[in-house]
Amino acid sequence: MVLHTSPYSSAFLRCLTSLSWGFIFPCYWLLDRLLASCVATSLEKRRRSQDPCSFVTLYVLVSTPLYLLLLLASLPFALMGFLLWAPLQAARHPYLYTHRSPNKHQAEQGGAASLADWRPQGRSFCFGSANVCLLPDSLARFNNLSETQRRAREVGKRIRNGASRPQIKIYIDSPTNTSISAVSFSSLVTGFPRTSSLDQRPDNTAEAEPLTGCPVHNSSADCPIHTAGADCPIPTTGDDCPIPTTGDDCPIHPTGNQSSSDCPVHVAGGGNTPECPLHTAGAHNSSDCPVHTTGAQNSADCPMHASGVQISISAPEPDPPEAETGNHQGEGDAESLTGGVPSNNTLSHRTSMFKKHSARKRRQGDDGIDHEISAFFPANLDFLCLQEVFDHRATSRLRRQLQHYFPYILSDVGRYAWKGCCSRFKFLNSGVMLVSRYPILDAHYECYPNGRGEDALAAKGALFVKVQVGTSHQEQRVVGYLTCTHLHAIEGDAAVRCEQLDLLLEWGTDFRKATSRPSEEKGLEDQVAFDVVLGDLNFDNCSSEDKLEQQHSLFTQYKDPCRLGPGEDKPWALGTLLDTSRLYDEEVSSPESLQKVMENEEGRKEYLVFPTNKNHCPNQKGRKIPLKGNGRRIDYILYSEAVQQDWKMDIEEFSFITQLAGLTDHLSVAMRLAVSTGEEEP
Repeated sequence: MVLHTSPYSSAFLRCLTSLSWGFIFPCYWLLDRLLASCVATSLEKRRRSQDPCSFVTLYVLVSTPLYLLLLLASLPFALMGFLLWAPLQAARHPYLYTHRSPNKHQAEQGGAASLADWRPQGRSFCFGSANVCLLPDSLARFNNLSETQRRAREVGKRIRNGASRPQIKIYIDSPTNTSISAVSFSSLVTGFPRTSSLDQRPDNTAEAEPLTGCPVHNSSADCPIHTAGADCPIPTTGDDCPIPTTGDDCPIHPTGNQSSSDCPVHVAGGGNTPECPLHTAGAHNSSDCPVHTTGAQNSADCPMHASGVQISISAPEPDPPEAETGNHQGEGDAESLTGGVPSNNTLSHRTSMFKKHSARKRRQGDDGIDHEISAFFPANLDFLCLQEVFDHRATSRLRRQLQHYFPYILSDVGRYAWKGCCSRFKFLNSGVMLVSRYPILDAHYECYPNGRGEDALAAKGALFVKVQVGTSHQEQRVVGYLTCTHLHAIEGDAAVRCEQLDLLLEWGTDFRKATSRPSEEKGLEDQVAFDVVLGDLNFDNCSSEDKLEQQHSLFTQYKDPCRLGPGEDKPWALGTLLDTSRLYDEEVSSPESLQKVMENEEGRKEYLVFPTNKNHCPNQKGRKIPLKGNGRRIDYILYSEAVQQDWKMDIEEFSFITQLAGLTDHLSVAMRLAVSTGEEEP
């Protein structure tokens, strides 16, 4: 398949489309402003009530007839532009693929993922899904949201800053264990009561326990090796310690002088040097390192890395300048988006040693899955599926923000006018957008043909994507499949959604068959690492009205980490649909405050939308169980466990994310999936 890097195959068609839209846009903008002036958000109503001298009423009385007069004047031009624009949509491609090569700074920050050789230990991938409600401003106001252009820019900045913040990963490879042990920390320092989207500052109340048996240091606070006491990969006492504590055999202090300038741990006697304390050259493979005598970090002779311990730290990139192009409103103050709450587009960081058990407020359920409510998008987020990115100008703003971290983007997905599935005229595209850190190989879009009511005005459908995530030792491509979708939204139309799920499975099977042919270069079949479905399915697993969708075969082919069975979620699963009437309450106006509310059962009852049967939730055996205030979970991330024979998949963590507080009426979700071959590394 060919990835479409332009909406049209010829420059002439692009020029005609731009010309036609130039005639349509004034009428479109005036109509949007006219309707927006008639629908106020709860935040605007509150400000009017608090300021009796407000001139808003006078502004509406003056602007409304002015907008109406200009709208009538622009109608003839809009009609002429529409007659030119509508036929051109038959030749329009169903999506726009953009690829931005990262510069040197972005490459250092880890924007583009590496396609290194696939090791038997495998790799972990992080998936996210978020409904951002970027409708035209007049339509967004019916969800109590406004200022779509400003929200689009702010959403992109928050996602980018959350995904690119500092992260520590620890990989421990043991000769007796080939599985992945990867821990992703939201912060670098100890003592955090919870993750924060605005600031990362250490809490100095945490005290380090002395390690009297450590041959390197007498205190764990300064020791880069013994970071977490019992979790330390190097024994501190006894005959098991690989580092001699006395004598001239010590590889750390061969001269017995602890302040020696040659010591890679005590560089010039300073514990705060930015260089790596174990490698004086700052490189793990330094040939001058007296610890890694063979020049290899995983050398069997290395007493410090006998188990292959690797520590890597990444930091976020600075906020890049945004080049604005035509027909954009002024940015204004980002604080107006959340009722005076400062924008969380800047992160301050301080590096410190950490303790594994206190770095993130995570909980582990009976199923062994780490889960959390986080004010951050996960660090090193690999794939993100966005829904309701309908407005064209907002799409451009969002894309400009995200492309600084996600080099590969599929946007403007869907059809317009009567093209393809459209028995009815489509005023809006599908609203689906996919951003990726891994190269996209193939993409295909299908439109649901059975939309009803107002949902039929948008070209809702499914986007199927194939990405490359690595290369095997046999030079086979290691790939993954992603399905991004947004189902029918009108309540009570369960049969419509079930039909769309049937089509989703059928189209997905056809896409995988069409793209599973051996690559032309090597003639080798691709190895599939994962098959994941992401999106807003517009039904939950507890409502009695959604029983038909809950029992769909989708959940036999794909696994939902939050689900126990039809009608019963796991106790830690959280609703993702917020009460739109209270989006601007002070208690939920910032990512941290919304996170705090979501951690409390009473807070969830107050600010989440609940299933229609609020008092009880029927499970698959017909029993009644209390809902426990977890709300309607309509945003899903599902994965298939049968993609590659003998390969293993484990959920490392599942997150409910509050970082877009005040910008949308949904909580975002994320899942980190570990994939390994289950074989010993050669």
